[in-house]
Amino acid sequence: MSSQDFTPDPDFTFDFQVYDDLGEHQRWSTWLDCEPLCRGPEPRPDWVVTSQGAIDTELGILKTGKEADVFLLERADPHAPGSGVVMAAKRYRAPEHRSFHRSASYTEGRSMKRSRDERAVKRKSTFGRQVAAGEWAVSEWNALKRFHELGLPVPYPVQIDGTELLMEWVTHDGETAPRLAQTRPEPSLLASYFDQLRDAMATMAQAGLVHGDLSAYNILAAGERLVIIDLPQIVDLVGNINGMDFLMRDCANICGWFRQKGLESADEHELFDDLLAHAF
Repeated sequence: MSSQDFTPDPDFTFDFQVYDDLGEHQRWSTWLDCEPLCRGPEPRPDWVVTSQGAIDTELGILKTGKEADVFLLERADPHAPGSGVVMAAKRYRAPEHRSFHRSASYTEGRSMKRSRDERAVKRKSTFGRQVAAGEWAVSEWNALKRFHELGLPVPYPVQIDGTELLMEWVTHDGETAPRLAQTRPEPSLLASYFDQLRDAMATMAQAGLVHGDLSAYNILAAGERLVIIDLPQIVDLVGNINGMDFLMRDCANICGWFRQKGLESADEHELFDDLLAHAF
């Protein structure tokens, strides 16, 4: 039989597609590099890209901070046009380029798996600072998942890989949603915003949790909807001896801002009492 007469068995043939080399500011998707528990909770939104052939492309920096920087990252498969998504990539800084301002009072009641790591963090050694970065990233990842499962308005957590968190990019009219502090809502929307936050804080309190650093600067205004961000420091209301103090501070920060904008009925003591009723 000549080679021209040979017909390959279809069970032993397959199609493949060739991908171009990566360009500047690109990398292969890290989705499959992450363990299953390091990927977002199911059911996942349709926009999450899980293709093996997807490419991550840096689009620029969105926000800088003392502890972490947030970038915009596009994840797309070049052979699946229109299926790409832009996400927020929060990256906790390397030890030599960051200055953690989180007080130890936030971590009261938390424990690390290894006592060696805990001692290093307390000594603030180079290794301890590396451990701290990982701990804050994991803390925020766990908080995002927990809050998402509770139905709270937070960005959907896509994945965590080391000290990098990928999450939903919260937008309004195609642009990054502004912080609540940057807005001047008219009275009816202002009242709606307050109701949304009160409900969210009540859900947290009922779950025994406190944001711990809630203010108009870490809440995004996506049109008529508020989204709470910056969660690495969440506090156990009962397990942390400072839990009640953090809850009162969150109430004071929120109510103070709303009163400044004209909502005279925003009272931190009334809100605090209401949240305690949900907690106990």
